[in-house]
Amino acid sequence: MASARSRNLALVSLWNPRDVPPYPPVRYTKEQPEVSAWVRRAEQPADYDSQGVVQYHYLANQQQTNGDYGLYRVDISPRGGGPGPHFHRTMSEAFFVLSGTVKLYDGNAWIDGNQGDFLYVPPGGVHGFRNESDAQTSLLMLFSPGAPREAYFEGFAQLADLTDDERAEWFIKNDNYFL
Repeated sequence: MASARSRNLALVSLWNPRDVPPYPPVRYTKEQPEVSAWVRRAEQPADYDSQGVVQYHYLANQQQTNGDYGLYRVDISPRGGGPGPHFHRTMSEAFFVLSGTVKLYDGNAWIDGNQGDFLYVPPGGVHGFRNESDAQTSLLMLFSPGAPREAYFEGFAQLADLTDDERAEWFIKNDNYFL
């Protein structure tokens, strides 16, 4: 007879071992493994500071992941705002709240995202996020496949210098379609 512990563990599994989806195609084909992992320490300063309102930490960008994904830590100051409803045509986006409270738009409503909350947005999915709270919020943002989001984050500083047509073209070039 199985112990209570083993019975409980069996109930945790979500997968039938005979019905697991296939893995992606093999990408690493060399005979021997290689030493290629790298670490980015938490104490490293932000890669880009947007006038003290938003700090961007480029954890793993498109170039570093060979286009697989882009992963960013974004720290938003109290009442630092954020983008309104928009969507992307070329990539999915995911948000994981590390600390604080951030307003997340899921295409239907603005909801509070608290520490540990997660929002996934497939390509074409309407979403937005903003910090309306009196405290800093920090989140991880994941884009897949990777895109040169650094140019997008840093390009906001020049938007005032563009004409309306240039600004509209810039947003499209950066795969941001605002509603």
